[in-house]
Amino acid sequence: MLFSALTMPTRSCLPGLLVLLLAGGCASLPKNIDRQESFAFRNTDTTGLGKDTRAGVTAHPGQSGFHLLPDGLDAFTARAKLAARAERSIDAQYYLLHGDLVGTLFIDALVKAADRGVRVRLLVDDMTLDDRKDINAAALDAHPDIEIRVFNPFGRKTVRWFQLISRFGEVTRRMHNKSFTVDNQVTVIGGRNIGNEYFEADPDLVFGDLDVLAVGPVVDSISDSFDLYWNSPASYPISTLVRDSSKPEDLDNLRRLLFDFSRQHQDSAYLEALRQSPMVDLVKNWQFAFDWGDAQVLYDHPAKISAERDQTLLNLITELKPYTDKISSELIIFTPYFVPGKQGLENFRKMRERGVRVRVLTNSLGSTDVTAVHAGYSRYRKPLLRAGVELYEIDKRLTRAQRRERKGLSGSSQASWHAKSFVIDRERVFIGSLNMDPRSVVENTEIGIMIESSDMALDMSDWFDQIVDKVAFRLALEKNANGTDKLVWHREIDGNKRVFTTEPNTGFWRRFGVGILRLLPIESQL
Repeated sequence: MLFSALTMPTRSCLPGLLVLLLAGGCASLPKNIDRQESFAFRNTDTTGLGKDTRAGVTAHPGQSGFHLLPDGLDAFTARAKLAARAERSIDAQYYLLHGDLVGTLFIDALVKAADRGVRVRLLVDDMTLDDRKDINAAALDAHPDIEIRVFNPFGRKTVRWFQLISRFGEVTRRMHNKSFTVDNQVTVIGGRNIGNEYFEADPDLVFGDLDVLAVGPVVDSISDSFDLYWNSPASYPISTLVRDSSKPEDLDNLRRLLFDFSRQHQDSAYLEALRQSPMVDLVKNWQFAFDWGDAQVLYDHPAKISAERDQTLLNLITELKPYTDKISSELIIFTPYFVPGKQGLENFRKMRERGVRVRVLTNSLGSTDVTAVHAGYSRYRKPLLRAGVELYEIDKRLTRAQRRERKGLSGSSQASWHAKSFVIDRERVFIGSLNMDPRSVVENTEIGIMIESSDMALDMSDWFDQIVDKVAFRLALEKNANGTDKLVWHREIDGNKRVFTTEPNTGFWRRFGVGILRLLPIESQL
């Protein structure tokens, strides 16, 4: 994906380019000496959320309670209403935080909580920050009860695209974690970043995604992970990165902007849909019917981004291995990006040899938001099918129609799959930020929860059984006239069975582009 945008320099340019690369590579970050350690509040049982969760936690000693959030409107409402109930703390950690409608509503909720005296710690990855966002972040950080830190930052004195070359392998490793924890009593974790497309607020793009709201001992483990990242040497206070960029009046200006924004959108269809979400009463009156079970939080150590790539003791994938090694009958994978690699392909072959049924729901070329990843995935489709793995690819058209008809919002031109989960033997469920690709496994940091709940596992498995043929293409191999395997896509549309012999919902040039990308040695970065 990165290399496709580069061109080779002429020989006469090489000396000058080398000097620039060395200069960019040597551009140092400021010393991270102003970072003060802080930790999650643990004595929060007397908060409103602590009192609300007490009965369930007491009745299920050692277990945690879980409530799935597959609906984007409900998922944002849960965060907003939990923020409104916060009394002591909010700890939020995200890869992306956009400056759009949802992002602004999210920041407004944090500011309102901080104005009540709630301590807000916001940790964001630096991949999509820019000068304007730096200034806004510094203004927020000026609030006495808000602190903002940036993970693995780019240097502020050198353009970012240049650092992607000169510091390749360093700034290309990112914090992909996503969590939102209130009063150390309730947490929301899953695949969603903060932006319109993740919460059904974008008229042109909707992501099918999944979060889980959790209470009980698992919340302490999420807080442990947050503290580890927050206090990591790779986390820089925004004030260290952009010294003297924030003026005293900037916070007041930001407050006015948030107030004007809220007033401008208060009668919008999206805010009305949020107000109508059943999640409003669920959070306010604490009416959740939780699935209870043992759980383990699995996450990469933040030092992963600076460690050698073979130091897998720091990796989430190492913690997952005991669970995947014990799969006995069935594995269902939900992932937007699926690039198993040679080792992953071999692992799936071994599963099939011992009788494990493997089914995967991922994006089609028509629905994916990252074409380069699809190019990496497309190399493995035929070998996976030959091994007996069942592949399904989302049909963007039907997903869009179903979502928008149900919500009554404006139409969307594209729907895309973004949930990251898998179900093991209809007994365990993993939900988190982990994609099934080399970037998540090797390059970036990730987090997720392995949940021991047969009820939740059965619900998700049943959903797959009942829905997958209605929302996705089923891939298969057929023999050409010359006896070679040909990939086809099966789909039932309006009661008629259809077979597609080229990537559905795509044009020639997009398919041509995928063919070119398949030739590039970029799999490790996908």
